[in-house]
Amino acid sequence: MKIWASANQKGGVGKTTTVVCLGGLLAEAGHPTLLVDLDPHGSLTGYLGRDPEGADGGAYALFQAAAQGRAEDAGASIVETGCTDLSLLPARTALATLDRQLGTREGMGLVIARALAGVASRFEFVLIDCPPMLGILMVNALAACERVLIPVQTEYLALHGLDRMMRTLEMVTRARPRPLPALIVPTLFDRRTRASPESLRRLRERYPEQAWRSVIPVDTRFREASQEGVPPSVAYPRARGVEAYRLLLEELLDGPIPDRAAVVPASTGTDPASIVSQSTRSAAREMERQKFGETVSAAGESSHGNGGCK
Repeated sequence: MKIWASANQKGGVGKTTTVVCLGGLLAEAGHPTLLVDLDPHGSLTGYLGRDPEGADGGAYALFQAAAQGRAEDAGASIVETGCTDLSLLPARTALATLDRQLGTREGMGLVIARALAGVASRFEFVLIDCPPMLGILMVNALAACERVLIPVQTEYLALHGLDRMMRTLEMVTRARPRPLPALIVPTLFDRRTRASPESLRRLRERYPEQAWRSVIPVDTRFREASQEGVPPSVAYPRARGVEAYRLLLEELLDGPIPDRAAVVPASTGTDPASIVSQSTRSAAREMERQKFGETVSAAGESSHGNGGCK
C-alpha cells in the first residue's frame, strides 16, 4: 500500500484538488484508493458530499480512541464515495481541538499510521489531505506517508510558505527511520500573468531537484467538478488540468498509470500493439504538457463521463 500526503503550510494552493484528482485517476484505473481528510475545514469531505460537522466517526474517532488507550477500527470510519474503488476517511471539525487536547501526550504522532496499517489489505493507495498548519494532524500525516506532495501556487507569497514547509520537512525527516521524498507541484499556473512564469522560474532556481518538471494550470473545470461532487477526471476527463494531473501521476508511478483491467497475463506475452499504443499516448501527453502554460480553453473539454461514480 502506497501512502502519499498533500501538504503545505499555506491554504488555497491546491492540496485538496491534488488529492481528489489523483485519487480519482487511480480509482478509474481499478486501484482501490482511500482518501483521508485531516483538515478540520473538511474541504475534501464536503467535496465528496459528506458533512464535516458530523459529531461522530471519521478521523476524529481514531484520535479519541487513542487518547482513551484503545484501538479503533479505522475500517468502521471509512465511507464510500459513490465512485468505484474510491473510499473516504472523512474529517470532522472537532479535529481543530486536537492540538489543545492531545498535543502534549505521548504517542499521538502515530495514530494515523497505525490506523492505516489496519486497513492495508483493502487499499492499494492512500492519499492524505493535510491542514495548512503544523500540528498534530500534519505530523501524523507526515509520519504515515512514504512521499509528500507539496502543491505551491505560482505566485510570490506562496514561495515564502514553501520555505516554511521545507523547514518542517527537514525537522520531521530527522525523526523518521526512513527519508521522506518530497515533490513540489507548481499549481494554478497562468501564463497570461507576469507573476506565474516569474514565480515558477524562482521556484525552480531555489528547489531544482524537488520541483516537478511540469505545472498544473489554472482550470475552471476543477471548480465545476467540485460542484458536482465527483473527481475532476470523472466530470471532465479531457480537461487540461486533468491531463496535467495524469502526467503527475505517471511521474509518481515511474511510468504510465497501470490499469488493472488491462494487465496481460505473463503466460500470453505482451501484445506489441499495446506497447505502440502506450508510446503513442505518452508522446501525446508530452506534447500536451508543452501547452499547459497556455490559456486554458474550454474547447474539447466537455466530455462528461461517469467514471464509475453514481
